[in-house]
Amino acid sequence: MGAPRYVEDMTYANVGLLEATPGNRDALVEILTRPSAELADAGCLLYEVGVNDEDPEAVFVSELWVSAEAHAASLQLPGVQASIAEARPILSGRMEGMRFEVAGSPLRE
Repeated sequence: MGAPRYVEDMTYANVGLLEATPGNRDALVEILTRPSAELADAGCLLYEVGVNDEDPEAVFVSELWVSAEAHAASLQLPGVQASIAEARPILSGRMEGMRFEVAGSPLRE
């Protein structure tokens, strides 16, 4: 087996968990899943939001970006700032996550 094959233009992944205050998970999901052409225009390739009833207040977010810089810049977009301001009062403060440069995938060449 040879050396690993890396994607020429690496992408950036951000995978995390946000916890809503009791009873507010669905409201947080609604905020996070609103359509946003602004994100795509900023370099977001994937933004998926999910839940797991084993952790009833948790909301999971998987993001894939063209670069870490594009992700960081997106946090200054007016729509993103508005969503953050709207979500902040219903967040418990528990946040977990991982960020990494994507090295490759068996789904693309």
